[in-house]
Amino acid sequence: MNRGRDLIAREKAVIDAALVEVLPPVTAWPRRLHEAMAYAVQAGGKRLRPTLARCACAADGGDPDTVLPAVCGLELIHTYSLVHDDLPALDDDTLRRGRATVHVAFDEATAILVGDALLTEGLLCFSRYPEGDDWSERRIEATKVVAEAIGSRGMVGGQMEDLEATGQVEGTKATNSERLERIHRHKTGCLLRASVEVGAILAGTTESLRRTFVQFGEALGLAFQIADDILDATASAEELGKSPGKDEEAGKLTYVTLFGLETAREQLESLESEMLTLAGRIEGKDGDLAAIAGFVSQRKR
Repeated sequence: MNRGRDLIAREKAVIDAALVEVLPPVTAWPRRLHEAMAYAVQAGGKRLRPTLARCACAADGGDPDTVLPAVCGLELIHTYSLVHDDLPALDDDTLRRGRATVHVAFDEATAILVGDALLTEGLLCFSRYPEGDDWSERRIEATKVVAEAIGSRGMVGGQMEDLEATGQVEGTKATNSERLERIHRHKTGCLLRASVEVGAILAGTTESLRRTFVQFGEALGLAFQIADDILDATASAEELGKSPGKDEEAGKLTYVTLFGLETAREQLESLESEMLTLAGRIEGKDGDLAAIAGFVSQRKR
């Protein structure tokens, strides 16, 4: 756990500096929009998605520094999803990463445009970097994977079904369980899986090893959301950096509300074991991907 936490901290410092470089300057026109974009991105966060991409790239022999500007796009896209998720029409949250959400700090219209701009800038990172003709095929494939992961059949689709399922918990536990896993694998899991996959793509991985990276990313995506469900039910606002207990209040379908806390923890342990096995196949049991698997499964915030 400490190894994973230390890795995340080191990566965060590198990625934070790179994000400043890929974002438009706050003094550029239109200034208020760029100020709000910087506010959203620089609010903090673990930078898990670009870290995953960099570690996956390194695990397959690539240079994580070469792909850094590209994978910053993952953090911009993730931040867009948070800004929109917090809007009054969706989760209506006032706290994110320990401070006021964008629509509270600025206004709702600005928050919508911030999300639009961050999504576009994120995809631009993948279409632009790494620069050079030698990277063109990998850039195209990475952009495709990310775009598919966040579209209507991916992250946005998961958000849509999450909205539809809120306050509508009915039917058998098996039916709800299937729906819950579908929501989590899409709303949260798709972008986490894509983060691992694009790191491997940019490293020039083989098709057979790419499948193992994808399996690892899928397991990690589901584990992350189960851990999130557990934290929402057990952690404080100070620990989370956002409002706790809102899922249950809103009648959302979660692993804790459906299965209970103990079973949710057992499912998380099972996924951690699966991730460690897959990480071992990629780079050995003591690699960075295994460290991240432990961090995600045992995180406190």
